[in-house]
Amino acid sequence: MDDATLTIGQLARQSGLNPSAIRYYERAGILPAPERVSGRRRYGPEAVRRLEVLEAAKHAGFTLDEAKLLLQRTEAGTPAFEAVRDLAQRKLPDVDALIARAQEMRAWLLAATDCSCTSLDVCALFEPAPRTAPPLQVTRVGAAR
Repeated sequence: MDDATLTIGQLARQSGLNPSAIRYYERAGILPAPERVSGRRRYGPEAVRRLEVLEAAKHAGFTLDEAKLLLQRTEAGTPAFEAVRDLAQRKLPDVDALIARAQEMRAWLLAATDCSCTSLDVCALFEPAPRTAPPLQVTRVGAAR
């Protein structure tokens, strides 16, 4: 066997994944089908790099489909910076919403650390959250006043 290639077990150990995850990434189109030698999968350095890119994309919050799109776009000739910028610009509103939600959760939890209520029935922490916009007012045309 070629020393420049890795078996699925070697690739799994090097990337910190289970072999089943690598097979899944093949089925999902993240990793191309590897060369086979005597029926055994053999992976080259490009597979190692793709898994590194995938791990970085996951760490940045990209879904598997978004990471796949990133890989596909760069393989199709799109400069990496364009593909990365485009996906990042699309992802930032989601991250901003997560941050806002986390800040709301933190504020509630901080308030909860000062709670001295003896019953949940009287605890303001469990009152309905105020609406951010007033309720829609419907005015009927021709209605009696």
